[in-house]
Amino acid sequence: MGKRTDPYDVEVGRRIRARRVAKQMSQMDLAGRLGLTFQQVQKYEKGTNRVAAGRLKRIARILDVPILYFFDDTEDLGTEPAAIDELADNSRALRLMRAYSRIDNSSLQQSILDLTEKIATERRASSNLKITP
Repeated sequence: MGKRTDPYDVEVGRRIRARRVAKQMSQMDLAGRLGLTFQQVQKYEKGTNRVAAGRLKRIARILDVPILYFFDDTEDLGTEPAAIDELADNSRALRLMRAYSRIDNSSLQQSILDLTEKIATERRASSNLKITP
């Protein structure tokens, strides 16, 4: 029986990639800090290789996130991974994420998040309306 990719390993890898990109860190930089090759980091990010608990803890420390960052909201693996990939590949979304992460005021961050979610919800609702002549 061949080795299969587990959806949770893929999700953890996508989250590593998303956070690494948000911090403007290359695979080489992350690999160097872990004492690995960049190819190993690539395998982690694709979910091809499973990340051991100790190494994931080191990755979390390097990327400045709690270890739970890699596991939160992973119950519905049918839709979330694609959204993370799209975010990492969208330059405007990355610029927004970088700017947002530089805001020191947590209540201002929350206000911006609330406003953005409201705009996105209203836009989605209005685009679903069908206007008939």
